[in-house]
Amino acid sequence: MAEESLTAAEPAMQGGQVSGGADGAPSDAARLPRPPGAVHRIGSDAEAIAVARGLAPGFAAQAAERDRERRLPWDELDRYSASGLGGITVPREHGGAQVSYATLAEVFAILCAADPSLGQIPQNHFALIQNLKDMGSPAQKQRWFAEVLRGCRLGNAGPERKARASLATDPTARLTRGPQGLRANGTRFYSTGALFAHWIPFRALDEQDRPVQVWVRRDAPGLRVVDDWDAFGQRTTASGTVVLEDVPVEDEACVPLYEYAGVPILSGPVSQLIQAAIDAGIAAGALDDAIAYVRERARPWTDAGVAHAHEDPYVIQEVGRLRIEVDAAHEVLLAAGRELDAIAAAGPVDAVAGARASAAVAEAKILTTEAALNASEKLFELAGSSATRAAHNLDRHWRNARVHTLHDPVRWKYHLLGNYLLNGKYPPRHQWN
Repeated sequence: MAEESLTAAEPAMQGGQVSGGADGAPSDAARLPRPPGAVHRIGSDAEAIAVARGLAPGFAAQAAERDRERRLPWDELDRYSASGLGGITVPREHGGAQVSYATLAEVFAILCAADPSLGQIPQNHFALIQNLKDMGSPAQKQRWFAEVLRGCRLGNAGPERKARASLATDPTARLTRGPQGLRANGTRFYSTGALFAHWIPFRALDEQDRPVQVWVRRDAPGLRVVDDWDAFGQRTTASGTVVLEDVPVEDEACVPLYEYAGVPILSGPVSQLIQAAIDAGIAAGALDDAIAYVRERARPWTDAGVAHAHEDPYVIQEVGRLRIEVDAAHEVLLAAGRELDAIAAAGPVDAVAGARASAAVAEAKILTTEAALNASEKLFELAGSSATRAAHNLDRHWRNARVHTLHDPVRWKYHLLGNYLLNGKYPPRHQWN
């Protein structure tokens, strides 16, 4: 049975919810995203950055409260979608702005400095757009790039937990064919963005045990998103479970990952660039809050002999040191984005270029990880014990940094980079490199 288009499914999605809780309000797991409304079409890199900067103050305004209450950002995501940011990397031949990878990194850093949970939610959206660029058929590109440009959000059903899969790359969903066509069954976790998405692609094994990427609607029969994300950081990303029970799948909605197993592409480096940009945003947000708290609230140490904490010479030195560290990480992030831009512009990616791309984003990932962890930790050293009060919720910066930087182990980035530089070893090809 063929999957109907999202447009045809929109009446069922109207209002963004289905069933309600005991108090009459819908639970987050029961909600469905509203159908896309009017969507602005962004036309340039400069406009994309300006739109992100315009959204950031509104996203930052209640970020601490959303974290404290674990209030999911449904309305904020609708504003994000309406802004047109979700379509900025769609190729020009399909109607998008096709902004640079450096601009994509800058947009993520801006939004994640405001609210890194909200800013992380589109990570898989853009990784999936890159997947389509690299591996989709012309018909698949035409179909889903159009969906993205009209405001649809994409949310990956991610790798499974170790209890069910020994490696993150092991598929735990399968396709089988019966009298009614293809069906998908399985359970997925770490599904950032899936709860809020209109389309949920996921990795599965096809009938010949080959890895494919399967695209299904968020409201497809048999697909259930469980809001069971309970990490102490990145609390409102809703990165929980997706359950697939005889979900109907179109033959045309399967991207053949197996055909690209040995082919150098940019999907892995682009995914890693986004992860590094999220950490760069966390670092910038933590430093901004540290500076504001020291200026407005912190008391100087008695031996400093000054009237204000911002006059303490050791505080001044540490803030300067942090500024250099955060800015340096940000610049290396943008340099990695420009390296990906140069590789993409040069034509088909070969093994040499693929290794360059992975090494560039590894360097950025190392520095943004360290900057995020250091800035969110130093915040309290500089601001003093009063900054630890729950009312300020400043610990969210460290919690977010600590959780998000675990996305993939940075220790392996050092190994990747050193082995590449010393021994000419090309990094393994997967979504974490």
